[in-house]
Amino acid sequence: MSNEFRGIIYITQNSNVVQEKVSGYADLPNQIPNTLDTRFASASAGKVFVAVAILQLVEQGKIHFDDTLGALLDMDWHGVDRAVTVRQLLTHTSGVPDYFDESVMDEYEELWKDYPNYKIRSNRDLLPLFIDKPMMYPRGERFQYNNTGYVLLAMIIETVTEMAFDQYLKRHVFDVCGMASTGYYELDRLPAKCASNYIYCAATDGYRTNIFSVDAKGTGAGGAFITVRDIVRFWTNLLNGTLLSKEMVSEMLSKQSGEGGDPTEGYYGYGLWIIDNPTGRDFAYFQGCDPGVSFISEYNPNNGFISVLVSNYGDNVWAEMRKIRKTLY
Repeated sequence: MSNEFRGIIYITQNSNVVQEKVSGYADLPNQIPNTLDTRFASASAGKVFVAVAILQLVEQGKIHFDDTLGALLDMDWHGVDRAVTVRQLLTHTSGVPDYFDESVMDEYEELWKDYPNYKIRSNRDLLPLFIDKPMMYPRGERFQYNNTGYVLLAMIIETVTEMAFDQYLKRHVFDVCGMASTGYYELDRLPAKCASNYIYCAATDGYRTNIFSVDAKGTGAGGAFITVRDIVRFWTNLLNGTLLSKEMVSEMLSKQSGEGGDPTEGYYGYGLWIIDNPTGRDFAYFQGCDPGVSFISEYNPNNGFISVLVSNYGDNVWAEMRKIRKTLY
């Protein structure tokens, strides 16, 4: 593994720790090191938790895959197609306007040039960033990764359960899995053991934190703080049927959308990416990237490996994950 990597690389196989590398500082100026108990921002990785919550509600019969935005959320949709379904939101095939269109914008912090990031403390706070935009393409036409879709899914969770989505996740996902250190926190009210995230600035040859570059609090699109061991707990409980039925987990980890043109990115299931494996069962992973944040966690069902890689400096977790696949798979 790279000696330049700052963060944690944590690999287990059938509950046994295979690799554990901890490096870098959670607080750079005070040189407080990262530890296995450090809570890291995980960016878009949180979409997998939202997907689990939606699938729980589907299994309970409270919503259905073919239920529409118009039926589930009573609001003025402007030009957004009210007939977009829950399944299309889950699989990034909805075509709803994406408030952060990664095919147009390179950096997430570009969003906050005209709209202060400190205003984003709930899913509905993001509405002004997309509600007046046209559909990106007709619903169901194709796959295109879409952050707005998971914001809308979180709003559906809140409407159906009458709970804030992060409180629902705490009660029905995190607490169930024993993920005591995972949650959605406001950047100006962070609890203990949260790492700061650092962005390198060439002009000053130094680092600044990302507090003006990301949402003040995470939404359905991402933003959970996690620990690496909590992520292993999540995988373990997901796979053993604690969170969802085994049948639903199988569906979640199956190819639902995408064309697989990039074999290292793969297809999409529900809240998870799926890498095609011609010689065995497919690999599943979820990931996140924000300014100063990089995260990936992957499950290999063929040998029981669970890998969790996270950096609070935005270091290249994907390059390290490729090394893991080459060496351990």
